[in-house]
Parts: sequence; structure tokens; C-alpha cells
Amino acid sequence: MKSVLKIVKTGGKLIENKARFQEFLKDFSALGGPKILVHGGGNFATEVATKLGYETKMLDGRRITDENSMQVITMVYAGLISKNIVAGLQKLGSNAVGLCGADGKSVISRKRPVKEVDYGFVGDIKEVNTTFILSLLEQDIVPVFSAISYSNEGEILNTNADSVAAEISKAMSREYETELYYCFEKKGVLADAQDDNSVIEVLDKEKYQELVEKKIISDGMLPKLHNCFQALENGVSTIYLGDSGLLQKNSIHTKIVE
Repeated sequence: MKSVLKIVKTGGKLIENKARFQEFLKDFSALGGPKILVHGGGNFATEVATKLGYETKMLDGRRITDENSMQVITMVYAGLISKNIVAGLQKLGSNAVGLCGADGKSVISRKRPVKEVDYGFVGDIKEVNTTFILSLLEQDIVPVFSAISYSNEGEILNTNADSVAAEISKAMSREYETELYYCFEKKGVLADAQDDNSVIEVLDKEKYQELVEKKIISDGMLPKLHNCFQALENGVSTIYLGDSGLLQKNSIHTKIVE
């Protein structure tokens, strides 16, 4: 029987709330067995870019990553946020190491081709270096991945954090029974966007399609849930979505099933 690997993705809005994020790190650190943390930080990157006088361009909720944006993202994701998380986990007794996709050639992407839109330095993941990640886990090291990948041409690329978590989960499912946790600002997938307590506790593909057609699920939840169902189809055993308390026992959350 394979041992269980827990892969947890935390959103930037949770990171911004220092008190809640400290509680989240305590919950994460308390998880038994091997684990991986993946984080974003888009709002903070936008804030830093503004302070530096750089304009942040968005299209349909997606960042256009020009050269200035990529420099800020690298500094903020792989630097400030990553190192603060690692320091926090070390304090809690988890021996963590902060990584981007270039470290150990761990997450390899191709630069997104220009079609109707040029998204700039954005990467679509094509390979995860499971051998490298496995070597860290076998030493009881907790990998902390920022939402940055790397191309074989030597480019650092901005990459969706949900996708990083999903692709690592899929790749590591060959070695472990992988559980994927998406922590964000809501308690789970909501039946009513205006009611934070209307959590759908179990969501399968048929129910998902029904909610999409009714436009109950839309915008940012669409790519997140698309990643979830793709991950289930490619070896990930279990997926949960919820807020900062997701890792606590008896939390209210959404479980994604096939």
C-alpha cells in the first residue's frame, strides 16, 4: 500500500491575513507524514509593482506578465513570501525549503504561445521532476513551491498556483496516494455565491456541469475545479476545497469526487 502524501495549495488572500495564516501554518505543520505546500501571492505582487511604478495589466482575470511583472513576481513569490513561509514552518518544527520550478529543475514549463493574446512570461507545465521532489521528502524535508516554473530555454515563468499544485499531485501519485487540498477565502464550493454557508459538501462531475450551466459556478472557480477533475482523472486520490480551517478536523469543506 502506498503511503499518503498531502499537497496543500494556499491562496494569496489567506497569506495576506497574518493571524489566520499563522494558524494555517500550525495546522499544516501538524499534518503527519510527507507533505508539500504550494503558494501564490498575486495581490501582493500587484501591490509591490504599484509601489515601483509598474502598471499591472489583467485580461479576464489573468495577469499579462511582461518583463517588469516577471521581475516583481520572482522577487515577491520566490523571495519574500517563500522565505517568510519557510521561516514560519521552521519555527513550528517543519524542516522546509523554498523552491521555484527552476530549483532542481522541479517544474518545467513551455512558454505559452501567442494566439489572440500575448500573455508574456507565462508557463504551461509539461513536466514535474518527481525524482528530485521524492529525494526531499525521503529526507523529511517539506518542499514549499511558489507559483513559478522554468523552461528548458532558461526562462523563469509565471505559472498558475492551482495548476502547480495539481500537476505536482498528478506526478507524485505514481509514488504516493496523493491528497490535494485547495485553501482559499471560501468554506468550499457554494450553491449560492451570496451565502458563505451554502457549501456543497460533495461535488461530482455531473453536479459540476449542472452548476456551470446554471452559472452558479463561474469566473475564478471554473479553472480551479477544472484542475480538480483533471487531477482526479490522472491518479490523485482525494481533493478538498475550503478556507483556512480546511486542515482541521471536522471542518466544513467541499470534497471533489469523480
